[in-house]
Amino acid sequence: MKGAFLFAGLSVAHGVTPIQKVLQMMQEMHDKGVAAKQDEEVKFSAFDQWCQNTLRTKQDEIDAGQTKIEELTAQIEKNAVEIRELTDRIEELDEDIDRWTKDEAAAQEVRDREAVDFKATVTDYTESIDAVTGAIGVLNKQQHDTAQAEFFLQVQKSNLVPVATKQALAAFLQQPDELSVSAPEANAYEFQSGGVVDMLEKLLREFKDKKSELEEEELKAQNAFSEIMGQLHNNKKAASNEVSKKTTLRAETEEEKSEAEGEKAKTQQEKGEDQAYRADTDGLCNRKTADFNSRQKLRQEELDAISKAMEIIGSKDVAGAGDKHLPSLLQVRSQPALAQLRSNSVSPIQQQLADFLSERAKDTNSALLAQVAQQAAANPFGKVKKMIKDLISKLMQEATEEAEHKGWCDTELTTNQQTRDKKTEEVNTLNSEIEDLTATIAQLTQDLADLTQALKELADDMSTETADRNANKAKNSQTIADAKAAQSAVEDAMAVLKDFYAKAAEATAFAQQKQTPGEDAPETFDGAYTGMGTSGGNVVDFLEVILTDFSRLESETSTDEAMEADEFKTFMFESEKDQALKENDMKHKQEKKTQKESALHSSEEELKLTQEALDKANAYYEKLKPTCVDSGITYEERVKRREAEMQSLQEALKILSGTDVDVKF
Repeated sequence: MKGAFLFAGLSVAHGVTPIQKVLQMMQEMHDKGVAAKQDEEVKFSAFDQWCQNTLRTKQDEIDAGQTKIEELTAQIEKNAVEIRELTDRIEELDEDIDRWTKDEAAAQEVRDREAVDFKATVTDYTESIDAVTGAIGVLNKQQHDTAQAEFFLQVQKSNLVPVATKQALAAFLQQPDELSVSAPEANAYEFQSGGVVDMLEKLLREFKDKKSELEEEELKAQNAFSEIMGQLHNNKKAASNEVSKKTTLRAETEEEKSEAEGEKAKTQQEKGEDQAYRADTDGLCNRKTADFNSRQKLRQEELDAISKAMEIIGSKDVAGAGDKHLPSLLQVRSQPALAQLRSNSVSPIQQQLADFLSERAKDTNSALLAQVAQQAAANPFGKVKKMIKDLISKLMQEATEEAEHKGWCDTELTTNQQTRDKKTEEVNTLNSEIEDLTATIAQLTQDLADLTQALKELADDMSTETADRNANKAKNSQTIADAKAAQSAVEDAMAVLKDFYAKAAEATAFAQQKQTPGEDAPETFDGAYTGMGTSGGNVVDFLEVILTDFSRLESETSTDEAMEADEFKTFMFESEKDQALKENDMKHKQEKKTQKESALHSSEEELKLTQEALDKANAYYEKLKPTCVDSGITYEERVKRREAEMQSLQEALKILSGTDVDVKF
């Protein structure tokens, strides 16, 4: 019972009953769960679009690679056929050249023998003609005593003179001796050589004709030899030229074939890498899709459990009994609820904290400290303290993550720098489009942030008004039977929430490891979702306190219940209408932002396609740019500013911790 009394006292001091507090917390949990579920849907929509684009792009690259491989294979086979044909022709020409060289040698050998034979034969005919000519001259002008001239001996020795002629000439030369024997008185005989001269003249004519024929045949043989040698020379020259050309062509074809083989191997490797990347991406997308569906189902179950608990707590058995038995919102009302809603006061310690943070924000030029200063003056004491602690924790986490991220970025950007600079101008058109989309998205983001802030302020007003209304209704009385019914209902609500969070705590299906193919994917989720456990635990704690408070608290119904109920109803109606309009506007802007983000993603994909001529480093730079390129201030300046912000927040905590003032809101 001690805890119940303490909670009841705290509720009165702060103007909030246990039921109002728990309903407010569950409503905040429900709103937070709805927003988180919608945010997850938006992020997953971008991720799903990335999956579709990436898988389609990779498949196109794989198909293009296969087509290129087939083309290169056909080219390689064609080159191989051409090389074989060229080689066969070169070998055939080499054989022809070798044969023609041998034919030249054989023809030269025959010609040399013919020349020797011609020279010998011509010499014989010349000598024979000279001998016959001399013999005829001797016979025509000399006496018998001179008939033994040398010319007759030459005629007798000539191989060309017929044997019959030699016999006739010999017989003629023997006649004077016979005459001298029969007629010794004569010194010379009467010249009777007419027949021999005729015979020799005829032989002379034959010899001259033969010599002329022989010389004519020799000339023809020389011409024929020259023609043959010329033809063989021309054949060899033409064949050698063709061999040279075909050898050069074969070398060029072999080089072309080698280049095609290298390009084919490279293309096959790239195709294999693309296939592996696509398979990994497909697996990642399938796992993420299954995880998303499971997370959405679990989130909806959590929202249903919270709604059920709210329905129970807000029922007549609980809220009605609470209005009768639990402490009211305020001990004394000095003005209408709506006027009180908009007249929140700021405690001195909060004003001191706000002034301190504002001064530090100016000194360090920190938008974060300026925002915290505004929140410190506009929010409850406990909420400000928790907010500062959360910010310190977040800044420390950001410092660690940014240091690790910077180290990685420095390495990647240094490697990428050399190949990135000279190619930037080629993508200016698409970059301009991307900049326009980015600006539009930024404006939509700001609009959504403004709407979110407006909805938050409206929800705060509605929550405060609801707390005020429930606090005043707490003055209503209720019977012990109502209290018992309320306890039973609270137990049911606790059972609903405890059953859900027990189930959610066992959820392990969503634990993910970072996948290499998804490095450039839109952010989704990596860890398991087990529900809003901390908030759920606090709600259960409050429900336990309410359960004990219902056994002892009593109060009376406020005299102005009817007036405040109407005022509250009017206020809530107007607020809910305004909330619905803002939520609808926010939905449309969120859809438009999603479309623009999808268009931005498509533009980036198109940009990637236009950069096929660039090396991969430029594309990789586009992946690094959103997270690794500074936009405004350097890493060192951010570290210095963060340290100043953390120090200022630590000092702000000291200011808050150094007071014992019980601030009322």
